[in-house]
Amino acid sequence: MPTLEKIIVQDFRNIAFQELSFSPNVNCISGGNGEGKTNLLDAVYYLSMTKSAFSPSDRFNFRYGCDAFSLAGTYAMPSGLSSVITMSVSSSGEKKVRRDDKPYARVSEHIGLLPVVMVSPSDSALVSESGEERRRFMNAVLSQMDREYLSDVQQFNRLLAQRNLLLKKGTPEEDYLEVLDLQMSGYAQRIHSARKAFAAQLTPAVSRFYGILSSGREDVCVAYRSDMDQAPLEELLRGCRERDFAMRFTTAGPQRDDLVFLMDGHPIRRAGSQGQQKSFLVSLKFAQYEIMKEKYGFAPILLLDDVFDKLDLGRISNLLSMVAGSDFGQIFITDSNKVRMAGILDTFTSDRAYFECTGGTFKEL
Repeated sequence: MPTLEKIIVQDFRNIAFQELSFSPNVNCISGGNGEGKTNLLDAVYYLSMTKSAFSPSDRFNFRYGCDAFSLAGTYAMPSGLSSVITMSVSSSGEKKVRRDDKPYARVSEHIGLLPVVMVSPSDSALVSESGEERRRFMNAVLSQMDREYLSDVQQFNRLLAQRNLLLKKGTPEEDYLEVLDLQMSGYAQRIHSARKAFAAQLTPAVSRFYGILSSGREDVCVAYRSDMDQAPLEELLRGCRERDFAMRFTTAGPQRDDLVFLMDGHPIRRAGSQGQQKSFLVSLKFAQYEIMKEKYGFAPILLLDDVFDKLDLGRISNLLSMVAGSDFGQIFITDSNKVRMAGILDTFTSDRAYFECTGGTFKEL
């Protein structure tokens, strides 16, 4: 499995320049709020996904006063050899991604080489916000495991934008719409099939991990909802043509797909406490981890950002007993409470490294 041996970060968020070497097992980063712990984890995520886990635009990733940032990671690969991944981004929007100093023809070709799973407080949006957040979650997971899925989503979104532009003009040519509908249908069917299969894998895994975290106090499940459960996209679009003309956008299709999160048969958004929702989200991400591990045949890198927040000591202990097991690979954990993190982790594993962060500067303890 790939493990990050060394990282070099320059002008990323509040990190001016940092070079760090890591343990192949557990890496613990402590520090106060706003000091840069999350930024380091986001740099690790960026090296895998070629984008931030938090910022939709790269302009939010430049250190204040800078017009570029760069990242470099040295990885021990499953082949036994090392590989160096470098990324540089400028304020002009130019993004360069290289593997062993060889540029990719397309940035998207890098996705999936270094599988990664991040658990962070921002995951709360998966419960509290719109279906767009949950579709983004599905896309992020499936794109790492299936390059054709990523291409299908990109092509579908391109055609959807064309269709919506025609509808927005108010006088679309129906013949042209039919051509677009036919082209979109093939991509949509493959997207729907992939998401449906993924959701079917999620429920038993989420339920099992949640049972461990909560000591079996509640039952949870994940349900997939899609317009295409009723009919193929081409048929749906034909049936809602008049509505689309009136609304001036496409009202059916995979762009409306959603995941429904339930606890004891009720939406967890309304029925779950903060601790229960946090436990569910951690379980969801661990289920993602397990599915990706099965697909790849090795463990992804696991990033746990402020994961102890809103969890009681019992759930924290259950969580760490899981991640310290042999089923997990390289792990990065952040916490503002160094004593709490060390006190709990030291009882589970001695193979770990500790780092402390102050003002974007990190030192190994």
